[in-house]
Amino acid sequence: MYKALSLDGWETHGISHLIADTNVVPFDTPNHFRLGYMLDHGTLDTGHISPEVALRHRLRHSAAHVMADAVLGLFPEAKMAIGPPTQDGFYYDFDVSRPFTPEDLEQIEAIMVQRIAAGHPFRMEEIEREDAKALFSDQPYKLEIIEGLDEAEPITVYRHDEFVDLCQGPHVDSTGDIAAVKLLTVAGAYWRGDEHRPMLQRIYGTAFESREALDAHLARLEEAEKRDHRTLGRQLGLYSIHDEIGPGLIVWHPKGGLVRTLIEDYWRDLHKRWNYDSVYSPHIGRGSLWQTSGHLDFFRENMYGSLDVDEQEYFLKPMNCPFHIMIYRSSLRSYRELPLRYGELGTVYRYERSGVLHGLMRVRGFTQDDAHIFCRPDQVEDEIGGVLDLTFELLKAFGFSEYSIMVSTRPEKAVGDDDMWEHATASLRRSLEQRGLSFGIDEGGGAFYGPKIDINITDALGRAWQCTTVQFDFNLPQRFELNYQDDEGNRVQPYMVHRAILGSVERFFGVLLEHYSGAFPLWLAPVQAVIIPIADRHLEYAEKVSKTLATAGIRVDVDVRSDRMNQKIRNAQMQKVPYMLVVGDKEAEADSVSVRHRDEGDLGPMPVGKFTYRIAGEAVVPGAMPPSESTG
Repeated sequence: MYKALSLDGWETHGISHLIADTNVVPFDTPNHFRLGYMLDHGTLDTGHISPEVALRHRLRHSAAHVMADAVLGLFPEAKMAIGPPTQDGFYYDFDVSRPFTPEDLEQIEAIMVQRIAAGHPFRMEEIEREDAKALFSDQPYKLEIIEGLDEAEPITVYRHDEFVDLCQGPHVDSTGDIAAVKLLTVAGAYWRGDEHRPMLQRIYGTAFESREALDAHLARLEEAEKRDHRTLGRQLGLYSIHDEIGPGLIVWHPKGGLVRTLIEDYWRDLHKRWNYDSVYSPHIGRGSLWQTSGHLDFFRENMYGSLDVDEQEYFLKPMNCPFHIMIYRSSLRSYRELPLRYGELGTVYRYERSGVLHGLMRVRGFTQDDAHIFCRPDQVEDEIGGVLDLTFELLKAFGFSEYSIMVSTRPEKAVGDDDMWEHATASLRRSLEQRGLSFGIDEGGGAFYGPKIDINITDALGRAWQCTTVQFDFNLPQRFELNYQDDEGNRVQPYMVHRAILGSVERFFGVLLEHYSGAFPLWLAPVQAVIIPIADRHLEYAEKVSKTLATAGIRVDVDVRSDRMNQKIRNAQMQKVPYMLVVGDKEAEADSVSVRHRDEGDLGPMPVGKFTYRIAGEAVVPGAMPPSESTG
């Protein structure tokens, strides 16, 4: 089966994360992924990455070239597009007359093994632009890349044996250094992520420094496939997407809606504890608002078309920021009022190409856990510290305790006062240092409007997911002429901080679903216990137990179907229900339940009161008070 993907879709697990970390910019990288700079041909800025990551980057980049060599051997008419390494492997896009088959991949991999065994050295050459055009005269995608390069940018190619590719590297010394390689899947990919451009065939593969490392990775891939949130979402009845409604638009089913409500309720309660004010904003705004904010000038391609209301343009909101700014502007602010912290679970709408849509991870309508902080210069560091403390408390509650953190600093082109940039950047760094948190520096990697902190969380499979962003903004306060009156009566521009901890509720839900493989912790489980009556005559007792548990705040179902008991238990296990309570004649007489846990198995009989106290204690929402003994 072939699926359409766009180059834009590799936001977190793809080339952008790796290129940013390694400062490598191969010519065969899409333009919008060209985030870093190579220090020298064939060398890496290893100050930002571990030697293992640098080695794997070179191995995978080299393996992509060997794969392209093998493809051209089998399909001489193939047109090559791009073939970059990724965080977990590599891919190469080809324009061929028919889709690749599994049998093709076997043949391609066999040829790759031969090329690797031959130990062909990789050689880099710098060539003139016209020579490059002549060299790739029969490769239209390479010619397009060449035409898009700056006139002053040197053009390099890498060769091994008789194969040559447009590339800046780096690579391993020879094909023989690629110790273990495996081709994985084939997918469709639009050239340059544009559905109006040709659909190419993308071959995915991976390479490692040893067979053992490759085997471990393949085992993780197999486990990741089992945890795919799209499959789990369907199996567990959590959400769905319908063509009749539109791609990228999520419909939440009762169980999924309940889990989402629990996530959002915890978010609201935590933010209330941290002294955030909850606000709400409309889903559309007048065109002039988005003109002032700059979205119509710089973000319009990601916005939906205008709505004509009373002969004026309105737009679905792509962001919440301007609405929070208008709340701030609704009255004259004094320095005594600051800081102001506005938080909103605000749904926004952004156009995404159909090829990049991916379950809950990439959608067209999503809810951001948005907040904006307006503060004085002397409050900046404390506010950033507060955001970090809130962030780690929230992420820990959802089971995430491993992070990678990056501070991105001022780019060459930026807006805002130099002193404000320096103060904001220093505050980000000091707040992290004071908490003993290790972090990297992405010099020049900040947005044009302010420095930021990005926090990636690590899931149960060791995968990194970009989650939290803490972003200063020196642009919008200028555009909207924000100010407050200081202690001397002067009008002063406040510092403004955007921050989202979950990122989007939809994407975080997808990450959470895969992290737990659908087996949510008890406090998040949509059904915490299911009561399984052995026969119809036990239904009355089952309902009695259900009322007892429900009164204690437990989410409980009674399986009233006519299936056999073992089938009901199996169904509850498949639905990832934490507790299964079997009731029959013995249990009804003893006012007890036979308890089975989804992970621990049979726990034996237990009085209803004792079980109620047990599950109520385990189901406590993080930060809430546990139940008292009287519950039982």
